[in-house]
Amino acid sequence: MKRTALARLFSMSAAAGVAAAGVSSASAAPLDALVAAAKQEGQLTVIALPHDWCNYGQLVAGFQKKYGIKINELNPDAGSGDEVEAIKANKGNKGPQAPDVIDVGLSFGPTAKAEGLLQPYKVASWNSIPKDSKDADGYWYGDYYGVLSFEVNADMIDKAPSDWSDLLKSDYKNAVSLAGDPRTANQAIQAVFAAGLSQSKGDVSKADKAGLKYFADLNKNGNFVPVIGKAASLAQGTTPIVVRWDYNALADRDTLKGNPKVQVVIPKTGVVAGVYVQAISAYAPHPNAAKLWMEYLYSDEGQIGWLTGYCHPMRYNELVAQKKVPQALLDKLPPPSSYKNVVFPTLSQQDAYKDTITKHWDETVGANVK
Repeated sequence: MKRTALARLFSMSAAAGVAAAGVSSASAAPLDALVAAAKQEGQLTVIALPHDWCNYGQLVAGFQKKYGIKINELNPDAGSGDEVEAIKANKGNKGPQAPDVIDVGLSFGPTAKAEGLLQPYKVASWNSIPKDSKDADGYWYGDYYGVLSFEVNADMIDKAPSDWSDLLKSDYKNAVSLAGDPRTANQAIQAVFAAGLSQSKGDVSKADKAGLKYFADLNKNGNFVPVIGKAASLAQGTTPIVVRWDYNALADRDTLKGNPKVQVVIPKTGVVAGVYVQAISAYAPHPNAAKLWMEYLYSDEGQIGWLTGYCHPMRYNELVAQKKVPQALLDKLPPPSSYKNVVFPTLSQQDAYKDTITKHWDETVGANVK
C-alpha cells in the first residue's frame, strides 16, 4: 500500500498518541502510524458483508491475517437501510453491536452524510476514484459496481429468460424472486427500477412507476415469489430465478459447482449498474481500524480481491492499464458486449425512484417480501 504525507506528519514515537486520540484528519495517515493506532483498538466491526458477496470472505480473512486485527461481523444479510439504522441505533454504544463501517448503495451515502452519521476520510488512492462516484469531502466513496442480472437454476428452467418481458410469461410461474426487500434493500430497489426502465423503453423519468406496475403484473400472474432469493433457495428450487447483481450470481455459479447448473443472464434491455459506497460511521468505536480497513480495500490487493468476486472495483481501469489484473481473472468475467447499453443512474435520479418505490411498493404490488 502507498504511503502519503499529511500536512502534519506522524512519527512512530507518536503512534500511541494517535491510537489514543484517533487519527482526526480526513486525509490518509502515514501507514505505520495508522496500523499502530488500529492495532491498539484491536477490533473492527463490519455489517452486511456476506462472505460470498464480492469475495468478502477472503477480504475479511486477508485483513485479519495482514494486520492481526479481529473483525466482528454483524448481520451479513442486512440491506443498506438496515446498515444506516444500525448506526443510528448505536450512537451512544461503544459495544460490539455498533458498526464502524458500512457498505451501502450509492443513494444511501449522501443521505447518511446529511444526517450526520458519517465521518470523512480520504484513502491514499483517493485520486484514482472517479470524481462522480465520491463525496468531495471524503464522507463516502464508490467501491465497486455491477449490473442487475437473472440468476437461473438451469436444472429447473428449460429456457432461460433473455429480457425482463420474458419473466411475465407463464413459463415462469412461481419462479421469480428478488435478492432483497424493495422497501429497504438497495439491490431490490434497483431491480424494480431496471425492470421499469426496460418497460418504459429507457425513459428514466417513468421507470419507477413502470417498475412497480411490472412487479404488480408479475405478482398477479403468479410468477413472483415473495421470498428473498439466495444461493440456497435457488439450489432448493424455492426461487429458481433470482434477480440480483451479476457478481453475486457469478459467485454462486462457482460456489454451487454445477449442482445445480447456474446460468447468468444479463438482460437485453434495462441494464442498470449499481454503484456501492464505503463510509465510516461518525460514531465508530474503532475509527483507526475503520480507516485501515479502507486503506486495505482501496489498495491494489483489496481492489483485485473485489474483482476476484466479480465486482468491478472503482480503480479497475487503472489496474488494467497497469497490467495488474491476472488475465485468467479477466477471462472469467462476462464479455464487454453484455454491458454496451448499461445505464448509470445519477444520484438525483436514484433519490427520486428510491422514494417512489419504497413508499408505494405495498399499495401497488402488495407482496410482503421476507
